[in-house]
Amino acid sequence: MELKEVWLIDYARTAFSRSRPQQPERDAFGEIRGDELLARLLNKFFDEKLTNKGIERKDMEEVSVGVAAGVLENWTYGGRLPIFLAGFPVNVPAFFIDRQCGSAGSGMHIGIMELMTGNANAVLATGFEHMTRVRGRGTEPNLKLLEKGSEFYRPDLEMQTSFNMLQTAQKLYEEEVPTFTKEDLDKFGVRSHNLAVKSYEDGWLKGEIIPLEGHVPDDVNTSMIVDRDLNSRPSSMENHAKLPRLSQPFYLEKNGGKEGYVKREGTEQGVITVGNSSPLNAGATAAVSMTAEEAKKRGLEPMARILSIGWAGVHPSTMGRGPVPATKKALEYAGLTADEIDYWEINEAFCIVTLNCMDKFNLPWDIVNVMGGSTAIGHPLGCTMIRLTGTLARILKDKKAKYGVANACVGGGQGVATVIENLDA
Repeated sequence: MELKEVWLIDYARTAFSRSRPQQPERDAFGEIRGDELLARLLNKFFDEKLTNKGIERKDMEEVSVGVAAGVLENWTYGGRLPIFLAGFPVNVPAFFIDRQCGSAGSGMHIGIMELMTGNANAVLATGFEHMTRVRGRGTEPNLKLLEKGSEFYRPDLEMQTSFNMLQTAQKLYEEEVPTFTKEDLDKFGVRSHNLAVKSYEDGWLKGEIIPLEGHVPDDVNTSMIVDRDLNSRPSSMENHAKLPRLSQPFYLEKNGGKEGYVKREGTEQGVITVGNSSPLNAGATAAVSMTAEEAKKRGLEPMARILSIGWAGVHPSTMGRGPVPATKKALEYAGLTADEIDYWEINEAFCIVTLNCMDKFNLPWDIVNVMGGSTAIGHPLGCTMIRLTGTLARILKDKKAKYGVANACVGGGQGVATVIENLDA
């Protein structure tokens, strides 16, 4: 079977609010359910943006809904509830997907494969997450993995660490000693915030955001239009150095144990802080893809051509390694090498994850997350991969560059990656 060429046609997202699980009144989207946030985005996306391209809800032959915590009010009824809320006709199919931080990306990947194989002509990939309203509730992980004597006990998985994302980042950092220092992590976090602030000042990031009504943080009775991400702020190394350390060290024996760690770091504390990791957020994303044949029939131009996709599994206790093998796989499928890629969007779930990926592919800072990364922009888990891919496509257009890679680590020990091409370059 000859695979069809696939184009990314359009992309949009909400701004990402700052989530406050214990204080919902402080979240600008705190009064809005996650599925309603996605529905409001889709309504404006189709009624105010896609209508100008002649694209209607009924044209979508598949809709994916990615959510990392698809429980409680985030339960999507197989992806159907959000699109019913957004007015889609009943004959448009949908599905829900959970690959944690890669959820929206994997939904997009499935749609891409449907297009490539001729099973669809136009698909919609979406994602949402509301880390104020649904976080840490409604899930019941099987803790027999942790119980000695259980038939399901898996000491090799180090599940105590694997369930704690802060600790997976700390462990990755210690395993990579002496490649990185805490100062490297903080420096990258400062860069992320300052690049994002500049991108808002220039109006660049606002170009992908569809403004929605929320409320003034701390005042649920006063509405406001949320048209920019609410986490980014001007930053400095001095301020980041003062932030509380959130992770605990492992004192790995290969690095000299506790004595070696304290000598190297000057403290018995870990290195992960809010300044070098992503915040909690609420937000939604959406992207329309088509076969090139269908797009040409409609007279549509591509944001980007989808060249390849990749995913991989890694040890869950260092899930931050996931982007590296996933990207290697995607690059191999695309017939490209890392040094041929012009720009990268590497999810900053933790800055150590991004820096590790950059180290493994020998990437300079000036081609990675050049408009700011998730440390500043935010990371509403299930919807992030669409944001990374859409932002990357816009960067390639603006920079008149040809190839880009978007990738992310995934809780549970996985990675996802997408390689795209700017056909105008």
